[in-house]
Amino acid sequence: MTDPVYAANEDRYQKMSYRRCGRSGIDLPKLSLGLWYNFGSLASFDNVKRMAHFAFDNGICHFDLANNYGPAYGTAEENFGRLMSSSFRPYRDELFISTKAGWDMWPGPYGNWGSRKYLMASLDQSLRRMNLDYVDVFYSHRHDPATPIEETMQALVDIVRSGKALYVGLSRYPKDKMEQAFEYLKSRDVPCLLYQDRYNIIDRGPQKRGLLDLSYQNGTGFISFSPLQQGLLTDRYLNGIPGDSRIAGGKSSLKKEALTPEMLKALNALNGLAAKRGESLAGMALAWLLADERVSSVIIGASSAEQIAINLKALGSAPFSSEELELIDSVSSPIQLA
Repeated sequence: MTDPVYAANEDRYQKMSYRRCGRSGIDLPKLSLGLWYNFGSLASFDNVKRMAHFAFDNGICHFDLANNYGPAYGTAEENFGRLMSSSFRPYRDELFISTKAGWDMWPGPYGNWGSRKYLMASLDQSLRRMNLDYVDVFYSHRHDPATPIEETMQALVDIVRSGKALYVGLSRYPKDKMEQAFEYLKSRDVPCLLYQDRYNIIDRGPQKRGLLDLSYQNGTGFISFSPLQQGLLTDRYLNGIPGDSRIAGGKSSLKKEALTPEMLKALNALNGLAAKRGESLAGMALAWLLADERVSSVIIGASSAEQIAINLKALGSAPFSSEELELIDSVSSPIQLA
């Protein structure tokens, strides 16, 4: 049943900046919304709806999901399906929706990795959960070293040709496998639209491993997730670990051991620079990513509409001076991951 209350903000597209995704016809919002931990069965659906509506009302038209987002597995997609049924259906053609398969989803040999059987079965399940006929982009969520890359890529090609996805993407692939995948897809007229990886001030792996350059040269957009390094690049941990944090409760993959004296010193120095710029540490971290034109979009997470509103402020950040960028590099150097 359609929600009679929700009508999208008429000025939504004036509130967001968009960036072309590689050599394609797609513009993505500079900030996209990831529907992961706070959008599954443990979350209040009213809050899920509030966040999704707020995001769309502010021009965030890209929603990023995966088959096993929750918890529990599949429930983020189910909640998105409820949104489609209750309020988003009239706006389907304005939405850019992604999902993925590649990690553990169901028991047995066909519920993980990158076989043709798994990818196709998973997408069919995702479409049913989300109440969709197609997704805009479907990702191979990780490289499968035990399956020929030709099998995985041909499955993606056939998924596009079936009409169940308009574009395909890759996530967390090593560089040599990215190159093979890009070539295979391009030779079959289904070029890779997006490459997704963790990228932020602390974790610069895609930059150091040449993945940003490779994506750019291939005409593939790059989209960053975990832009705040699971909350480290916020003011949350500047004075240690709060008692009510997910780290303290043992509910985060971020461990207490990450909060070393060197980490705290660097985070406070970065926070000091952000303050001089008149913004939060999180806002500066998002702006730092968007300062790189190779980055098509940044996927933010949220537990409330208020958090989304705070992240949106990064769109108005002042350009970085060369001195500021050098200082960020220098201060973060001791804590950067490989």
